Amino acid sequence: MTEPAPLFTPGMPYAASAVPVPHDVLEPDAVVEGTPTAGYAVLDTLGDTEIGVWEMTVGTATDTEADEVFVVISGRASIHFAADDRTIAVGPGDVVRLTEGMQTTWTVTETLRKIYIS
Repeated sequence: MTEPAPLFTPGMPYAASAVPVPHDVLEPDAVVEGTPTAGYAVLDTLGDTEIGVWEMTVGTATDTEADEVFVVISGRASIHFAADDRTIAVGPGDVVRLTEGMQTTWTVTETLRKIYIS
């Protein structure tokens, strides 16, 4: 996927729910169940830190995480962490910290949209 141009204009609000997020089909080896798609839109950068919106449709897929903090703005999912065989549920308003290399499985039950800082 081509890196999108930042969307923010300094001093102007932008509705996170209205950010257009282009989706791609996930790699077949990452899909566990369903036909989920995912995509992201970069809002802006602060130094080496990227701020954006990420979205995944209903289904289950695995991922290897980057260093990130995110806030769910819509949708619902469970995230399984392979290292300690633990699963959390996330929904609107939840804030989660991920670290580089975490092996996760995302089960999205309602299209999930989050603001990420990475």
